[in-house]
Amino acid sequence: MSAAPMQTQRPSAVVALAVLAAALGFFVDAYDLLLYSIVRNQSLAGIGVAGDQLLATGIDLLNAQLLGMLLGGVGWGVLGDRYGRRSVLFGSIVLYSAATFANGFVDSVGTYAACRFIAGLGLAGELGAGVTLVAELMTPQHRGYGTMIVAAVGVLGVVTASLVGDLFPWRTAYFIGGGLGFLLLLLRLGVSESLLFDRSRNAAVSRGNFFALFTDRGRLRRYTCLILVAMPIWYAIGILITFAPELGSALGLAEAPKAGTAILLYYLALTCGDLTNGYLSQKLKTRKRIIAAFMLLTAASCGAYFALGGRSLAVFYTICFLLGWSSGYWAIFITVAAEQFGTNLRATAAVTAPNFVRGLTALLTLAFKNLKPALGTVSSAALIGALIILVAFAALFQLEETYGKDLDYLEET
Repeated sequence: MSAAPMQTQRPSAVVALAVLAAALGFFVDAYDLLLYSIVRNQSLAGIGVAGDQLLATGIDLLNAQLLGMLLGGVGWGVLGDRYGRRSVLFGSIVLYSAATFANGFVDSVGTYAACRFIAGLGLAGELGAGVTLVAELMTPQHRGYGTMIVAAVGVLGVVTASLVGDLFPWRTAYFIGGGLGFLLLLLRLGVSESLLFDRSRNAAVSRGNFFALFTDRGRLRRYTCLILVAMPIWYAIGILITFAPELGSALGLAEAPKAGTAILLYYLALTCGDLTNGYLSQKLKTRKRIIAAFMLLTAASCGAYFALGGRSLAVFYTICFLLGWSSGYWAIFITVAAEQFGTNLRATAAVTAPNFVRGLTALLTLAFKNLKPALGTVSSAALIGALIILVAFAALFQLEETYGKDLDYLEET
């Protein structure tokens, strides 16, 4: 449903603060996800998990966090369209910070899983709501640069988590993560709501109706394809990188890769890839073709991982870096999610889509866990990857180009 043109821009200082708040949201997002992977074995051993159970228990805890993100994405997305993007930015960081701080006190697998689940609930609203707000505050021709800034600050979250995870005990690392979240909460006190959302409050249309994404064939196709397009990113993170020690050994490496090193290299490259994607999408004036190019590079990197990763530890780590750079279209994917839907469903789509991607990663890790006894570690991981990448390419061709799209419209629900 079209709307009459109106002013949609806030003063530049207001826009800058919103971009910074969204960027620091990506900072804590990257910090938390990277930190768990770094301290996974250390923390599980610290609460008494036996060595032969570290992999299976690590998968279960990761899935608990991903499930939290899946459920939280729905809740925060609906709240974002009904009560505003700012409500999500405040509520999500409070919940994340409290859960992450409490994570430093856990003494059993059950309490650890509960904290990871609640932290996942909190993190679910961070990046999607932030990017939605930035997209609505910036002009169509410049919002890609906002995504670039968000991605650049995400690099700092990767570096910080790596340093903290290596220099401090795992409990202290979680205390630091919770403290950083509370500091971000203070910064967000000055963030303003978007004028597009303010206008939609008075429109005679349903806002934040999650089920509206599924009741119209066109919306359902857009939403499903969005989710599938990003699955290769989380296949790489959830299987190839998180379980690099096990896969590296299975590929024939005499010395197993360190999870922390593989994760650090991957995430540094991922955020560099986000910067590259954002810049190229602005210069070439296309989102879809840039994603397609980097998906091809992701497929090539996955092939190199299995074909060449067993040659040496240096080669393995190099491939992890290349895999991160080639699959670094996460930020531009969330931008596309925000650009695909009208103001009354924009936050719902942009917040839930990335969290459904993360949540569905649990299915990939469970498939890996269950296929591993029959096919072996390497073959099961390779088979899952091949299927995911093929499906993602098919989904991408179903999406429209959204570069420069005017976001001042509503979805007819």
